[in-house]
Amino acid sequence: MTLHLHWFLPTGGDGRTLVDRHAYTDGGVRRERITPVSGVRAPDIDYLAQIAKAAEQLGFEAVLTPTGTWCEDAWLTTTALTQVTDRLKFLVAFRPGVISPVLAAQMAATYQRISGGRLLLNVVTGGDSIEQRRFGDGLDHDRRYARTDEFLQVVRGVWGGAPFDFRGEHYQVEGELTALPPDPVPEIFFGGSSAAAGPVAARNVDVYLTWGEPPEQVKQKIDWIAGLAAREGRTVRFGIRLHTISRDSAKEAWATANRLLDDLDPQTVAAAQQALGRSESVGQQRMLALHGGSRDRLEIAPNLWAGVGLVRGGAGTALVGSHAEVADRIEEYHALGIEHFVLSGYPHLEEAYWFGEGVRPELAARGLLPAGPAPLAGVPAADGRPASAPGGAPLLAAGGR
Repeated sequence: MTLHLHWFLPTGGDGRTLVDRHAYTDGGVRRERITPVSGVRAPDIDYLAQIAKAAEQLGFEAVLTPTGTWCEDAWLTTTALTQVTDRLKFLVAFRPGVISPVLAAQMAATYQRISGGRLLLNVVTGGDSIEQRRFGDGLDHDRRYARTDEFLQVVRGVWGGAPFDFRGEHYQVEGELTALPPDPVPEIFFGGSSAAAGPVAARNVDVYLTWGEPPEQVKQKIDWIAGLAAREGRTVRFGIRLHTISRDSAKEAWATANRLLDDLDPQTVAAAQQALGRSESVGQQRMLALHGGSRDRLEIAPNLWAGVGLVRGGAGTALVGSHAEVADRIEEYHALGIEHFVLSGYPHLEEAYWFGEGVRPELAARGLLPAGPAPLAGVPAADGRPASAPGGAPLLAAGGR
């Protein structure tokens, strides 16, 4: 079973802190209430290009690009970045229901031609009705998943190269097709922990993604989806979404994790937990349950730290430890059936280097990956930065917020 490593493109902003630009004082709507946070970087295209180029040079296969109110548009941003990269693929997140499935299929086909076949698709059904309504979507949670099911059937149908008819509750199309189907057809990634999500994954997707839960819980999800897929006569592959804090020693890694907590006062954590607690997402509720809003029990499994989820929605856990320890945990998840690891860290530029130069060689030495690209030559950097910063220069970005 092949192991695939992917990184993350922070199109909502980045920095040396878990407190992002919209915080959670009121869901981020009234930004004048937010106290400026030092060390935060704007997601301008030059900075995102730095991350994309670093990910490519370090041997990551793709970068996940998120979707939502607080992100730059994933399609437009990544199309621009295809022009400054050569091999890197882009796992583009998008929401069914705010775009026609036929148009989405056409966009994907165009993207493949522009990029030379470097598109992957991440289907995000949406777990927050408030945000969905911002995009003009008024369906409830379960009906959104029913619509996603139809959406994916239509997308795959019009990629077939012949006129396609479909009549469902949410979509009706007649004689639709993509005149030039995508080559290759993009793999479809999808996540969802609810009872409504499972059958959608089983019928339609290539890779089912879970957020970073303890191994025993991940195994339960794998068994659940694999069983549903088998009843559909299909096989689904699996991926996991995690943050990483990897250092030359475990002591250094945990010190970095603890420094990320220093920015989080009790009021910030309480406001975040209150906002996240309103989410309809079953996966989000599972993330919250891992720590219960408390700082006292954040290592929820060996080297699995739930501190990110104190203030961040979505993926809320990180692998923390020495390079060998983080490789151990990846190997453990891989043994359960996880092929795709979608990783990230704060800041995303520096953490890509820590992981790429520290953990990736460990995985290659264990035969889980091919030997990686040669690191950049340069003078060793100071102040704990990875040595691959060209000339030892600080890995910083212009346009901080």
